[in-house]
Amino acid sequence: MPTVSRDDLKKKGFKRLFKSFKYAFDGLKYAFKYEQNILVHTLATILVVIAGIYFKISQIEWLAIILIIGLVIATELINTSIEATIDLVTKETHPLAKIAKDTAAAAVLVFGLTAIIIGFIIFVPKIITLIGG
Repeated sequence: MPTVSRDDLKKKGFKRLFKSFKYAFDGLKYAFKYEQNILVHTLATILVVIAGIYFKISQIEWLAIILIIGLVIATELINTSIEATIDLVTKETHPLAKIAKDTAAAAVLVFGLTAIIIGFIIFVPKIITLIGG
């Protein structure tokens, strides 16, 4: 059986470029349809954006918020892909599969907690000022 190199498979051109965007959007659609945590992150994103508009946060604060939102959602998508790959390879509860899934979930948790801390740093002083502190 002839072997095909990865370079031969990775064709270039506009058709390939547009297909790559389609595949990425397919991944987003899947995540929104089947991954509960993406919906939680989306709800949190909406609330944070509303709070940012209400409190008129600075450009630097917006950059921090946008960056951490992107990191949390991207990490959740990577977690989903790791879980799907492991499920493809084995249906058994293998200790290494558990470690891979648990550490991928832990990465999302770390970014989620980081997002909460950044949110507190940005919004708590504004809330204190609002309530007359």
